Amino acid sequence: MESRYNPAAIEEKWQQVWTEQGLDLAPESIDKPKYYALSMFPYPSGNLHMGHVRNYTITDVIARHKRMQGYRVLHPMGWDAFGLPAENAAIERGIPPAQWTHQNIEHMRSQLKPLGLSIDWSREVVTCSPDYYHWTQWLFLQFLQAGLAYQKEAMVNWDPIDQTVLANEQVDNQGKSWRSGALVERRLLRQWFLKITDYAEQLLNDLDKLTGWPDRVKLMQENWIGKSTGAQVIFKTMAGDHLPVFTTRPDTLWGATFMVLSPEHPLVEKLTTPEQAEVIKAYQSAAASQSEIDRTAEDKEKTGVWTGSYAVNPVNDEKIPVWIADYVLMGYGTGAIMAVPAHDQRDFEFAKTFNLPIKVVVQPVGQSLDAAPLTADALTTAYVQEGVLVHSGALDGVVAGKGAGQSVEAAVKWLEANGKGTGTVTYRLRDWLISRQRYWGSPIPVIHCPTCGTVPVPDADLPVLLPEEVEFSGRGPSPLSKLESWINVPCPTCGTPARRETDTMDTFMCSSWYYLRYPDAGNPGQAFDPTKVNDWMPVDQYVGGIEHAILHLLYSRFFTKVLRDRGLLKVDEPFSRLLTQGMVQAATYKIRRRVSISHLNTLMLLIPVIPTQVRNWKSSTKKCLSLSTMALTRRMCWQSMGQILRACLFCSKHRLKKIWNGMMQM
Repeated sequence: MESRYNPAAIEEKWQQVWTEQGLDLAPESIDKPKYYALSMFPYPSGNLHMGHVRNYTITDVIARHKRMQGYRVLHPMGWDAFGLPAENAAIERGIPPAQWTHQNIEHMRSQLKPLGLSIDWSREVVTCSPDYYHWTQWLFLQFLQAGLAYQKEAMVNWDPIDQTVLANEQVDNQGKSWRSGALVERRLLRQWFLKITDYAEQLLNDLDKLTGWPDRVKLMQENWIGKSTGAQVIFKTMAGDHLPVFTTRPDTLWGATFMVLSPEHPLVEKLTTPEQAEVIKAYQSAAASQSEIDRTAEDKEKTGVWTGSYAVNPVNDEKIPVWIADYVLMGYGTGAIMAVPAHDQRDFEFAKTFNLPIKVVVQPVGQSLDAAPLTADALTTAYVQEGVLVHSGALDGVVAGKGAGQSVEAAVKWLEANGKGTGTVTYRLRDWLISRQRYWGSPIPVIHCPTCGTVPVPDADLPVLLPEEVEFSGRGPSPLSKLESWINVPCPTCGTPARRETDTMDTFMCSSWYYLRYPDAGNPGQAFDPTKVNDWMPVDQYVGGIEHAILHLLYSRFFTKVLRDRGLLKVDEPFSRLLTQGMVQAATYKIRRRVSISHLNTLMLLIPVIPTQVRNWKSSTKKCLSLSTMALTRRMCWQSMGQILRACLFCSKHRLKKIWNGMMQM
């Protein structure tokens, strides 16, 4: 054996030996305790960057350590391969999405393997391959059979020039299409949803089981689920139409002096008087051009328009005006709010802007009910502190608050006793919109029949394959919706001429179950063998970025619970332990705003593995460097010519050489 430390020769030799001996293959026997180590799989953008190296090195170290401790280890790899960049490449370069994607996978795999990671490549999955999305479609049908998949109209970003739906990341910070430059509109379109809200309480309560997760991530999920306890109250218009409102402060109903509806609320047209029709329509158009983030920004100037109509406050029969305003969203709550300007800052600012009445119904503790020293004229901001109720009928004198025996509880009891409302729990969490009006995604396996309605594609006919002969122009609807030879099919139930669903699935559908495919990756007849999956699950250590704290991790938890309830899994949670490694950033990169995944991938190409000073580094040096600069959960700033990088590189190489020399002396 050569005594000099020669990493090029050493690494190439031993990586080949490890491959020939199958040391990284997960054992099929169950005679040892299991350990499932997993890094979040990458999108095949075309190049590895140092962020990838850091991520996969973490699980590599864990996997090797657990093997040494006598565990049978599963440490697989795959590719989150559907997505918008491949379709954009087809439009801009004339390359079919499948070709572009598989070329990138080949290139990135050729960069990964020389790193010498202890990955079981025999279990590799590619989500855009029919043998994978076959089972994504099958799982969708499991949700459909369980009553957890449905269609309804929802808002989308619409490019009026290209006549196409845009993803959020295709809309710039001025609300314009990234391709055509047109001002993006918001339109209603019929879309597919999964009823994640049916599992909101479980998803919230089971956060307590995740003792191996960072508290920060659990708090982010808790806030995203956003449980609120309050009451649903029915206001009525002068014409008798019901306007249901959810409020967490039903005790302040006596202070409601106006209502505000979302511009998209279905009753707006009926409530609008002829005199207000023109300004209402103009306001609706303006609101449709804004993103939800812009519409609900705290520092945004309050705007709105009166419909010309009134509603009746059910607790005191007072007639109050009904307005529309862009800060009320149709997708949250009921799309209508009661406004209590004396005790809500947003309502206060709106009332001041439009000179609407303000009525105080909470007085500071200790103030006389008769004297009522706190008046609307004296308010410069909404009064949201503790106090007692006043001008609130039977609730006068009750201590304001959400505690036992306080005003919220008393108000709910009064509303229910008088048939004015009911105590209700709601969640900020919305049902998961999975429809994408795009080509490069898994087709949604349903057929629309004029006789039978929505019919699932039979299991025997799965997968619904993506057609290859399609035209990518970047204009008009999805390429699938223009391919009549693919769309037109007989109904599988009655044989009547019918049409395929042309939407494809959100890529999060693929990434929400991929960890379940690895234990049985080659199975052609099932998504997975429950016996094998239940043997390996849950994942013992999951590693990935904090940017996935909400969507991917929450959706994966939802999938696991649904499949458990379908009898396919025995675990409640997919990931026992979670490590959110810090992002590797270029020296010039600063976080100034939210950026899309595609933008982040572009930024990350500034710090690739192959060029400049890292070209001649060997895998052990790269891996050692990626773990040695700072705590794994902190961001790592990549300085291409900095003293820190050179010092860490020197230390990493010196450390490895010292270890080798020590071994030679044994």
